[in-house]
Amino acid sequence: MIGGRNLPDVLSEPTLTSRAEDGRHVPLLVWRADVPLRAVSSAPLGGGIGVRRWVLNATVPMSYDRDDPAAHLASIAAELALDGPGVGLLTGVDVTEVVARTDAGVRAWATVGLGTPVPAAAPTPAALAPHVGTVNIVVYVPARLADSALVNAVATATEAKTQAITELGVPGTGTPTDAVTVLCPVDGPEAAYGGPRSTWGAPLARAVHAAVLAGGSRPVVPWSEQLRGAKSNRSAVVGAFNDR
Repeated sequence: MIGGRNLPDVLSEPTLTSRAEDGRHVPLLVWRADVPLRAVSSAPLGGGIGVRRWVLNATVPMSYDRDDPAAHLASIAAELALDGPGVGLLTGVDVTEVVARTDAGVRAWATVGLGTPVPAAAPTPAALAPHVGTVNIVVYVPARLADSALVNAVATATEAKTQAITELGVPGTGTPTDAVTVLCPVDGPEAAYGGPRSTWGAPLARAVHAAVLAGGSRPVVPWSEQLRGAKSNRSAVVGAFNDR
């Protein structure tokens, strides 16, 4: 597991692995749950609210143009022998760039690509620049959240992401392909709220903000451009995924 730590929570630290595709080894991050978890997600695979067993964050080349991302992610999950329902995310970022932060028991992981920032309400451009532009956020909250609180937690994570992007001086609120996943236990007393001043929303906001701020503070080169000899500022060791 990343960082060599086994945490007591039921969701693992992400495992770094890869898949063979077009003669290349493409990096993947996989979170596995010891027991089923409640989840809300905007991911192409496993989106919505439901019970999930795993999360997959898959790097893809910037030339990625498949019109069946859910099916593609499902095939990758099958290759990894991931059982049951899960969440699948895609990004042009090299997922070894993941940043993890923890606050009051809430854990957040972010892969941050800000090459195509846009203000959410800006007019739609004719075409997007071919640069890495996805922020994928995965959050684990160690308490059961009501459906409404799960939805609110997504909003809180998005607000925290946008706050970090603003502080980075990036001219946008996010990118067109950002995704958020929030997971929590299926059992226990139900928390009714997930807003930024709620019991669990507040540490969620701080953890997401810290992860996105750290990830966005360093240059990020798309994985496919790294293959062509471009250099990124990524850490040389997997242990850098730990909280710092």
